[in-house]
Amino acid sequence: MNLVSPEIPGLVWGYRFLPGESQCVSIAADASIDALTQGEGWLWLHLALSDARTPGLIERIGNLPQAALSTLSSHDTQAAVTVADDMIHGTLVDFERTFDAVTQTIGWLHFAVTDKIIITTRLHPLRSIDRVKVAIEKNARCTRPIDLFEMLVMEFQRTLITLVLELTEELNVIEDDVYGEQGHNHQPGLAPLRRTAVRLHRHLRTLLALLRRAGTSEEDEVPTGFLDVAERLSDRLEAVDRDVFALQERARLLHEEIDSKLSSETNRHLYILSLMTAFLLPPTLVTGFFGMNTSNLPFAEGTGGTLVAGLFILISMGLAWTILKRIGIL
Repeated sequence: MNLVSPEIPGLVWGYRFLPGESQCVSIAADASIDALTQGEGWLWLHLALSDARTPGLIERIGNLPQAALSTLSSHDTQAAVTVADDMIHGTLVDFERTFDAVTQTIGWLHFAVTDKIIITTRLHPLRSIDRVKVAIEKNARCTRPIDLFEMLVMEFQRTLITLVLELTEELNVIEDDVYGEQGHNHQPGLAPLRRTAVRLHRHLRTLLALLRRAGTSEEDEVPTGFLDVAERLSDRLEAVDRDVFALQERARLLHEEIDSKLSSETNRHLYILSLMTAFLLPPTLVTGFFGMNTSNLPFAEGTGGTLVAGLFILISMGLAWTILKRIGIL
């Protein structure tokens, strides 16, 4: 079977948004690259970094500064938002997905936004951006590239809310068991939950700080409408971050409760072991004394020596019990 190589390498999907039109026009993968730079309206191109030709394509069509080209073709795993030359570019956090399921694995979406084009790149399929694509195809109105950027971040926020609810349900189950009889058995299940919450909180705080810093730029330094978008997105992400932080704190307190239960159980075992040691030391002393291979040991001759030695053992255990009782250990 003959396969036709696409003219636009690395293209996952692309759309052209025309002025005054409510629907966008899909760009075919076998369209020519020249078709991207011609025509009215503005473009959204979503590209896969798994294709080695993608960086070369971005250089041809985007007319972007070197910093933005580096961002779009990089594999950075840190959130970033940079304002430069009437455009914004950077890296957003998202969640990876497989063909048949969503995951809690953090992924990364690289973007560049101008007044004429928005380019997004990723290495692995992502959850939120797929939902934006579905919304676009269902007639979602986007009059400017910056509106589509806002949709991307808002969809990530919705994904975060869903994930927080999922983690909260998991935490509720663990919490119910922790305050039951077998709570310490759930400590391994709590570790990945805590790790996810900590990572989300860290990336959200970073993204919030970057958006607020970018929001202080002058209007002529950023795409039209970005300052209002940055303010709205900051408020939305701040609300989600509070939920993530609350989840992180609950998980931390639950971890401390599990540690407390484990410590109490360990102390109880040590207490029992100490009592056994205290009861066995005097009999051990008696048996050690009568087990010496020396001359003139008492009861070595005649009958009844073993019985007498046994009585000494019982007396020593009784004496140990009396001493432990008097000093309050028992």
